[in-house]
Amino acid sequence: MAKEIVEALIEGGKATAAPPLGPALGPLKVNIGQVVAAINEKTKSFKGMQVPIKVIVDSDTKEFEIEIGTPPAAALIKKEAGITKGSGNPLLDKVADLRIEQIIKIAKMKEDALLGKDLKQKVREIVGTCQSMGVLVEGKTAPEALKAIQEGQFDEQIKAEKTELTAEELKALEEEKKKLQADLEERRKQLEAKAKEIITLNKNKEPKKIKAALVEAKIPPTIIEKTMTEAGIVVVGEKKEAAAPAPAKK
Repeated sequence: MAKEIVEALIEGGKATAAPPLGPALGPLKVNIGQVVAAINEKTKSFKGMQVPIKVIVDSDTKEFEIEIGTPPAAALIKKEAGITKGSGNPLLDKVADLRIEQIIKIAKMKEDALLGKDLKQKVREIVGTCQSMGVLVEGKTAPEALKAIQEGQFDEQIKAEKTELTAEELKALEEEKKKLQADLEERRKQLEAKAKEIITLNKNKEPKKIKAALVEAKIPPTIIEKTMTEAGIVVVGEKKEAAAPAPAKK
């Protein structure tokens, strides 16, 4: 009984008969509409994320089965947190806060891909990914959350494999996210103002020394690049040089 396998990456719940699936499934003479419908049903919970899928077709009977992979842990964290990207400066700037139930949910979704021997260890792995994204867990930084997990503070929820939140808990998380984003925006404005002040005070110095002053003041790299560019300082290799004036229009 020969098997044909088609692998593809599709957006959750939005598979179609267009490429890449249609052209790959056509020669196998399966009912493409049924395959697409089955894929969309199995991936609807991954809406907005790219999901690896595998269609296994019996060459004789044309029956098929579908295996669904899971998006990367970071993508699942962003979905649960309701954010489009992680923090550009995760050690200082926090962009969202997740409840332990959401971490358990992600750990269960990624269960086969994680290295932990039990759910508690797998939960710790997901918390580790939160650290690199600037995402809090139960209002704690990742190291604090990992310590709390190790001490057994969340053993009850992990043992029960609790993954659902009440409407009140979801509302509180949304309010917390708004507060974190407002704090982040205010901090960004303050750092940009500080960077511009440093650039002004050092405007007669070499670009390399201006950058050194910004780094010493602990201005994040993204803000250093933005404010130096706005000040007319261009990066050339490892050097920073004043931007040449634009040629006069003829």
